[in-house]
Amino acid sequence: MELAIFFLFINSPGGWLISGMAIFDTMQTVTPDIYTICLAIGALIFASLMLFAGWFHYHKAAPKLAWFQDVESMLNHHLAGLLGLGSLSWAGHQIHVSLRINQFLDAGVDPKEIPLPHEFILNRDLLAQLYPSFAEGATPFFTLNWSKYAEFLTFRGGLDPITGGLWLSDIAHHHLAIAILFLIAGHMYRTNWGIGHGLKDILEAHKGPFTGQGHKGLYEILTTSWHAQLSLNLAMLGSTTIVVAHHMYSMPPYPYLATDYGTQLSLFTHHMWIGGFLIVGAAAHAAIFMVRDYDPTTQYNDLLDRVLRHRDAIISHLNWVCMFLGFHSFGLYIHNDTMSALGRPQDMFSDTAIQLQPIFAQWIQNIHARAPGITAPGATTSTSLTWGGGELVALSCHQGLPCAYDH
Repeated sequence: MELAIFFLFINSPGGWLISGMAIFDTMQTVTPDIYTICLAIGALIFASLMLFAGWFHYHKAAPKLAWFQDVESMLNHHLAGLLGLGSLSWAGHQIHVSLRINQFLDAGVDPKEIPLPHEFILNRDLLAQLYPSFAEGATPFFTLNWSKYAEFLTFRGGLDPITGGLWLSDIAHHHLAIAILFLIAGHMYRTNWGIGHGLKDILEAHKGPFTGQGHKGLYEILTTSWHAQLSLNLAMLGSTTIVVAHHMYSMPPYPYLATDYGTQLSLFTHHMWIGGFLIVGAAAHAAIFMVRDYDPTTQYNDLLDRVLRHRDAIISHLNWVCMFLGFHSFGLYIHNDTMSALGRPQDMFSDTAIQLQPIFAQWIQNIHARAPGITAPGATTSTSLTWGGGELVALSCHQGLPCAYDH
């Protein structure tokens, strides 16, 4: 029986909804079906190992509590090892494998005709055919002639007119840059030697004119109360997830995501829901910390104590601000309904009558649109109208794209 590729057609100018199905195949350059099967088998084996490791380190060789209180060591390992080396590895994959295979895919080459990933990695001559600077190897790196690598480590800005996503060479450059930052950050904190920062010293050095003892005692709270630590982590992760929800559509990183509205809407909704749940969890665990772990006798006149003492003023101000916003928003609805019922559309608040311009948001967006001209002169265009840019990218090959993936 011949297998057919099904495309979900949605009633919008976006056409075929393919990005949600082929994002990772394209970005990770998994072209033949056998790759997908091998990856699935490898992932299952690795998942089994992780399950065994979880059982072993919980029932047979559980780590001591002090192991989780060694903050500086954790920072070093996570910053340098997880984020630094992880970003560096991903940048290496994108440079040595993804860029080349995506060039072929963008040109409409049949995936079965594209060389296998290991051929790109092992055969430098094959790489040099696409990017001539690869013929020079690592010499430009050690001689500080880094401009030689501008072929595949770019700062173009804007979107790729073929895929409608960020330039993959820009993404590779980004991951290489943050890898360097994280590798440096992973060597900043004091562990076995007397050099580097101590997190307790950093926290206790923060004392403002109206905050009493400042962050004194916060280090002990976060290293002894798991609910306090979990609350902080959930709040930060939830906020980051909501930022990701915005960035996924304002700076579309994946091929053909920008024109597939169903996928964009699903990604935005997914990340907003996840972020909302995490922030609710942060508040819940902060409340558990306050009830079970907080000791006001040992936390006198520090920042947390002063916030708690001023909670009446803080909550009452938040109360009137929320009521102000709620009444005015509802008032706009009532006004528009009334004007519509009276047959006076010219007196309604709308884009074609009385305009309510978000002047502060527009100001921020215009700053974001102007900033690359100063900080990133190589970035020629904006990635989205969200940032105030006026350029639109027309995808010339979007309707013909399924042919490139026709197995």
